Amino acid sequence: MTLRENLSGHTILVPGATSGIGLALALRLKERGSTVIVGGRRTALLEQIAREHPGLDTVEIDVADPRSIEHAVAEVIERHPELDVLVAMAGIMQAEDWSDTATALATAERAVTTNLLGTIRLIAAVQEHFRARGDATIMTVTSGLAHVPMRATPTYTATKAAVHQLTESLRLQLAPAGIEMIELVPPAVGTDLMPGHRDSPGAMDLDAFADEVVSLLEAEPADPRASREILVRHVEPLRLAEVRGSYEEAVARLNPPLA
Repeated sequence: MTLRENLSGHTILVPGATSGIGLALALRLKERGSTVIVGGRRTALLEQIAREHPGLDTVEIDVADPRSIEHAVAEVIERHPELDVLVAMAGIMQAEDWSDTATALATAERAVTTNLLGTIRLIAAVQEHFRARGDATIMTVTSGLAHVPMRATPTYTATKAAVHQLTESLRLQLAPAGIEMIELVPPAVGTDLMPGHRDSPGAMDLDAFADEVVSLLEAEPADPRASREILVRHVEPLRLAEVRGSYEEAVARLNPPLA
């Protein structure tokens, strides 16, 4: 039974879920009747989440550290051998100013390590277990910015585009093994992912986003794309810009002229 077939009865690991989109989705998946393990770097925060949300399990994990990923996934599988869903949520978004090359390069390398390599390493860490099960789901998390670039965050945009193509390719490889690949494509959401996002008038409300995502997961897909990608209405102008012939307009709206 895959995640798209039923949201209940699964055991779900969500690294990077100590706040924002990750925690909001973790709580809703728990409410639907699945066992959910929230992963994060800060022990104190994980302990707080466990106290405030009884029934959520936690694991310490740093997705920028390959050894941490290996140890955390092994620990989760030992505690929860029925693990059958990975939601690769962890990611960072930081502005880059390439007039300061050294600083921009350091920021870019952090984004690649966390957003792209972190996702790849998480998928690798569950492979043996999921293949043995023959019935599992991996959900990657990209962004509308994977399809329309934003001037301030070139490497974030690039990593999300890479994860999109990674998901598309792995879907073809892993389907024969019974592993379902789903891509969650968020718009700007009112979280602390980047300074100013929480209060941005253009950002989607966090609870509204998480509720719509769960509704889409529970719905019967209307077309093949809907079975592969979770697209809330708020992200469609970015995700579908090229398809609709509105790419240049979307780029201009997202990147107004510099003063």
